[in-house]
Amino acid sequence: QLQLVESGGALVQPGGSLRLSCEDSGTSLDFYNIGWFRQAPGKEREGVSCISSDRTTRYADSVKDRFSIARDKAKNTVYLQMNSLKPEDTGTYYCAAVKRIPITGVDVSCNIARPMGYDHWGQGTQVTVSS
Repeated sequence: QLQLVESGGALVQPGGSLRLSCEDSGTSLDFYNIGWFRQAPGKEREGVSCISSDRTTRYADSVKDRFSIARDKAKNTVYLQMNSLKPEDTGTYYCAAVKRIPITGVDVSCNIARPMGYDHWGQGTQVTVSS
């Protein structure tokens, strides 16, 4: 059973950077697609980025060219590097996982359009972008 833990959220000024981490201490994340989602007060949860088990990535248009997602296999961690942060990036950031074993000929692409497609969720970490 996955127990995802996010960290790295903070208060940062516009234009600043943060790196969020998503890790599990007991289960390898290698065979899971990992998604990052965020939710601002009064708004629906929205997809930010994801990385599949075969390391392909996707980004929301609003964060493309500013955010990057990557896996560190040795640390069993998925990172979300966020640069050039804007006030509209403020929210609680969640990582989520769904098992997708990479098999030749099988599409394991990740998806950020459907949060319900993910089975496991962390508790979230708060990101506030404000001067």
